[in-house]
Amino acid sequence: MPETATPEHYWYGEDPSPAEMLEALRAFRRADAAMRRRTAADMAMNETDLRALQVVIARELDGRSTSPHHLADVLQISTASTTKLVDRLTRSGHLVREAHPTDRRGVVVRATPHAHDEVHERLAGMHARMAGVADDVPRAARPAVVAFLREMTAVLDDDEPIAPLTTAPTAVDGDA
Repeated sequence: MPETATPEHYWYGEDPSPAEMLEALRAFRRADAAMRRRTAADMAMNETDLRALQVVIARELDGRSTSPHHLADVLQISTASTTKLVDRLTRSGHLVREAHPTDRRGVVVRATPHAHDEVHERLAGMHARMAGVADDVPRAARPAVVAFLREMTAVLDDDEPIAPLTTAPTAVDGDA
């Protein structure tokens, strides 16, 4: 640890407020990831399957269809993995394949009424509680909160590579 840093402020200097905000954000991310794992497990599917179902439903609610290719791009998985995913969700009754509306050779996937019901049943309460927390944020602070979260998203989405770690220098004969 650098000699001037305290354990609480290793990265952030002496002002504790940025560290507190970032730790709260990290705690939120951990809780969000754990909730997604629990939800997927409760629905007897893996996290990627649940995410795919959420993508399809969100696009349907927005009036858009979803191709397997789009799912592969969003989920960052191969076309072979996407085919297996769609097969699983079709067998479980959560998705159906349909002919693409404008490309006779293409296929789109659609969430079944069962999928909509199951997702809504399992997540509606939590989403209502989350909306309640958001409603409690003072109106004047909301633009700053939104800006903070969007800027953090941009930082995390940045594809700039991080340099690999280096090996610590070792004492060479005669240096000791």
